Amino acid sequence: MIDIQTKIQQLADTIRYHDSLYYESDAPEISDAGYDVLRQEYRDLIKQYPQFIPDNDPERHVGSVAAAGFKKITHLKPMLSLDNAFDTDDILSFDERIHRFLNLDFSAPVEYVSELKIDGLSCAVRYRKGKLVLAATRGNGVEGEDVTDNVKTISDIPHHIPFSDEEVEIRGEIYLSKADFLQLNEDRRLAGEALFANPRNAAAGSLRQLDSSITAKRPLRFFAYDLVSSISLKTHKETLTLLETWGFSVNPDRKVCPDIRAGESFYNDIALRRAHLDYDIDGVVYKVNDLELQRRLGYVSRSPRFATAHKFKAEQAVTRLNDIVVQVGRTGILTPVAELEPINVGGVLVSRATLHNEDEINRKRLQIGDQVMIQRAGDVIPQVVESLTQHEHFTPYQLPSQCPVCQSETHRVEGEAARRCVGGFQCDAQVVGRLKHFVSKQAFDIEGLGDKNIEFLYATQRVLVPSDIFTLQHRNGDAFPPLEKEDGWGALSVKNLFAAINGARTIDLHRFIYALGIPQVGEVTAKILARHYPTWDGFMEMLKTQEEALKELESLDGIGPVMAQDIVMFFHTSTQIEWVQNLLQHLTIVSSRQIQTGNLPYDGKTIVFTGTLLNQGRQEAKALAERLGFKVVSSVSSKTDYVVVGEDPGSKATKAKELGVTILSEDEWAALANKK
Repeated sequence: MIDIQTKIQQLADTIRYHDSLYYESDAPEISDAGYDVLRQEYRDLIKQYPQFIPDNDPERHVGSVAAAGFKKITHLKPMLSLDNAFDTDDILSFDERIHRFLNLDFSAPVEYVSELKIDGLSCAVRYRKGKLVLAATRGNGVEGEDVTDNVKTISDIPHHIPFSDEEVEIRGEIYLSKADFLQLNEDRRLAGEALFANPRNAAAGSLRQLDSSITAKRPLRFFAYDLVSSISLKTHKETLTLLETWGFSVNPDRKVCPDIRAGESFYNDIALRRAHLDYDIDGVVYKVNDLELQRRLGYVSRSPRFATAHKFKAEQAVTRLNDIVVQVGRTGILTPVAELEPINVGGVLVSRATLHNEDEINRKRLQIGDQVMIQRAGDVIPQVVESLTQHEHFTPYQLPSQCPVCQSETHRVEGEAARRCVGGFQCDAQVVGRLKHFVSKQAFDIEGLGDKNIEFLYATQRVLVPSDIFTLQHRNGDAFPPLEKEDGWGALSVKNLFAAINGARTIDLHRFIYALGIPQVGEVTAKILARHYPTWDGFMEMLKTQEEALKELESLDGIGPVMAQDIVMFFHTSTQIEWVQNLLQHLTIVSSRQIQTGNLPYDGKTIVFTGTLLNQGRQEAKALAERLGFKVVSSVSSKTDYVVVGEDPGSKATKAKELGVTILSEDEWAALANKK
């Protein structure tokens, strides 16, 4: 029997590893196809087992962080990535979700705009009083890199637009044509410079130059695909037409489709013509055409509900499995990793791939020296599909019985696939893993504390627990040579590091909760907890009594019993309590109420939905309630403020009456929401 939790964690680790290569280094090891396969496998698993969503859930992240050499710019609204579809079933499911969310009859057609998914680098260009003032990469979706000077060198992007009423942001894709890519690589070959792997990497590398004169020499192009403004438009089609009138290049290969089946026909036509296009594409994007429906559909954590990307098939290649090495994660899980004979798959060099666990290795009958089929999906992740070597006598693979890092015993619980090191805080790999998580971009985000520097500080015993980070400057030069005297460290880098550490002493509550590394508590769960318990003291007060805390946490929408148990146990373990208390001495934790933008009319109020809603889908009602500041919970208690009842409400309505909780009909709920 496969340990699902372990498999989900290993998939998440692999996806985040390749995300970093793709977005931060512009040097992916694999192609788009392999990445998409792993993404889909991951999504299928967390859909079935949401209680096992890991801390570093890649579904809650978009892109990567802004590079150190560029100033950070916050987008007018988040630049999210798209969910992917791979076949007819996927796009029909996408269409069904939209109908269900909007409470539409499934026979009612929804109109879509089908557009090509350009394989380039997303960029947001901002205009103020009609003048180009800022340009930023996608970055992590919330903030990106300031590439204004570089973008001004791209001829497809006008410096002025005929609209000066308000600040607007035009979004699109920066790319290189195939012909220009080939010429660029030929010029680099003649100059003795390293060649780019593919047009996407070349475009990204060209845009992210600190010297804009280098960018100016590269023939970058831009296709606009979206507009962020308050201009009154009714359809996405109108948006694209407006962008054209303003002087932007908009891809001509687009079509308004009366339903999703017509969108699929467009996709099939483009797939036949794909090879003849002068730029790379990796699929077709379907967007709901009606902008009011887009507004109602809204967003999930990392993607819009109203759009999806129908991706092309994965690319495959055959190479040799040279070795299987074992990595130890911060939770002690041993992960086997395939070391491959490097091979170019669709323009991306693949040399490593996760093998998940020993059951997966044995299921696929993999052995060192085998010829294996590698599949790439989505320019960011490789997957070993199968062994092509026939074994007369197959020797099952076994993970080591001793941890390769600390030599502690490894243990496999019966019925699980994961083998774990039991060393805990005695295992360097686990401690270092926790420290890396603590300073990660979604947690404390301390610039200068990347993986290598954390490993160095731990190896030299300067940082052993998180609180040591905040005393590092005070202790610098005491028991060890000053940090600036160490190889690879200079006075300026150390000065910048200490400044970054001091700048991190004030942190938002949800980021602090996430940074603690509580099992199963990723970014989304941390935000749920911070929304329901907006102060650290309030959160701790709720956790005082284990039994009551479990009941309360389980009532929250999005938190199940297993996750609730992990949260409660974390704060009732002496080791964890000690290092959290030491940490709090150095920090100011910002209440989630202090960081809200605008006044939410029902901030802190608790609401329950029960029964069948006729005028609005349950998901849409919950999403609207959260936008208004409500805490959406799944069970009724004396702390509940409102219960909205639809048809056949059941026991929740009965309990609400018994407790004297305000009960609203669907019409009364609509009236309450409209008071905003």
